[in-house]
Amino acid sequence: MKLMHVWLGTFLMVCFFSCKDQNKQAAQASNLRVETSKPNIIYILADDLGYGDLSVYGQTKFSTPNIDQLAKEGLLFYQHYAGSPVCAPSRSALLTGLHTGYTPIRGNKEIRPEGQVPMPDSTFTLAQLLKNKGYKTGVFGKWGLGFPGSDGDPLNQGFDEFYGYNCQRKAHHYYPYHLWKNDQKILLEGNIGRNKEQYAPNLIHEEALKFIDSNKDKPFFLFYPSIIPHAELAAPQEYMDKFIDKFSPEKPFKGYDGDEDYRDGKYESQAYPHAAFAAMMTLLDDQVGDILKKVKDLGLEENTIIIFSSDNGPHQEGGADPDFFNSNAGFRGYKRDLYEGGIRVPMIVKWKGTVQEGSTTNHISAFWDVMPTIAEIISDDQMFITNGVSFLPTLKGGENQKQHDYLYWEFHELGGRQALLKNNWKLVRYNIKDERPYELYNLEKDPGELNDLANQFPEIVTELSQLMINSRTESEIFKFLK
Repeated sequence: MKLMHVWLGTFLMVCFFSCKDQNKQAAQASNLRVETSKPNIIYILADDLGYGDLSVYGQTKFSTPNIDQLAKEGLLFYQHYAGSPVCAPSRSALLTGLHTGYTPIRGNKEIRPEGQVPMPDSTFTLAQLLKNKGYKTGVFGKWGLGFPGSDGDPLNQGFDEFYGYNCQRKAHHYYPYHLWKNDQKILLEGNIGRNKEQYAPNLIHEEALKFIDSNKDKPFFLFYPSIIPHAELAAPQEYMDKFIDKFSPEKPFKGYDGDEDYRDGKYESQAYPHAAFAAMMTLLDDQVGDILKKVKDLGLEENTIIIFSSDNGPHQEGGADPDFFNSNAGFRGYKRDLYEGGIRVPMIVKWKGTVQEGSTTNHISAFWDVMPTIAEIISDDQMFITNGVSFLPTLKGGENQKQHDYLYWEFHELGGRQALLKNNWKLVRYNIKDERPYELYNLEKDPGELNDLANQFPEIVTELSQLMINSRTESEIFKFLK
């Protein structure tokens, strides 16, 4: 079986979106086999968690002992990149193996009354790849890639089960009026009006654990896109009590607390935003601990890959104070930025018996690498087009690891933004519509991106800017993002 990794051009991209059936059926003989049965795969995706928000990555204001333990038992990546600086396109890059120059969803575009612009039916996703290989697939958390019943609905994109928020806007609230279970809207009566009795991340977590229990005897893919620690800032009282008065003086956030569009996007007030953020992170860490314990108790450790990451850098909304917590670990930028603070994210991989415990790597990787990596792990025989490079050699010790020629991002808000990383050179362009000039940084010498070298190295700017032009395509399905 042979995985087909192809760097894309416009013609290939058009073929990709018109050949879903051929993608699913194509097969070739392989030179490379992974000596394993089909391993279970658990991918935990935090929401707006910064590079510095885990104690194993340097956080000092609170601790994340369970995630730290995951790192002690696995491999920690120092230079891993999200698919985008915002939610939907980042998830699209993860699930399609395509960066934002080619992945179908490139922005957070709303659909009323609930949901976002859907991925097309022709999209081939990681979930479909695994389902075709006999995996039970489930997603528990925030979706954001297609409104209920659309082609982009998770049930139409390779997932057997779904529980959580379909809509990113609805996921701004931790005590929502409803969640979705597959194609059924589940009303949360404990949250009627202004009541706050049913904390959605806890409900989602219970369903995720049930999914592991129900599928312990067969290969499964659990995609767990938590909404923590995205704004609004809110946590159950028992977690708030751990941190209230520990981060004084607080800066209360005055939000939106009532009327007809209550809990439909606008963040509620929070008197203790620092405490709330630390409480949310502690809850997330406890939930990761529950998953680790569940896998161990069921005897699944040696046949389960557990990955933890975040969809983009730290946010500044709803009273969040990433500077107080050093959430971007000194890197420049936040969510929505294409500087390192907006797109460099943690990634930890545990695979007992295969990944060396307590190891670290500087291998440069990105979300679009996950799909080809998993395809290689399961010795998949399906052909698909990807911008990714499998990092399986890195998981197995680093020998014969292929490197990216370059990484590329684009962002369709705030006047348009682009970035490209080749070796240690990072080209950044903001306000594309206003033809703002390129910025050039040497990350090896200047990881904080403080010294713009564009005027000193015009030949490098020319080379990388041409790569930018060649790294994207337009298509009919993308016109709504212009």
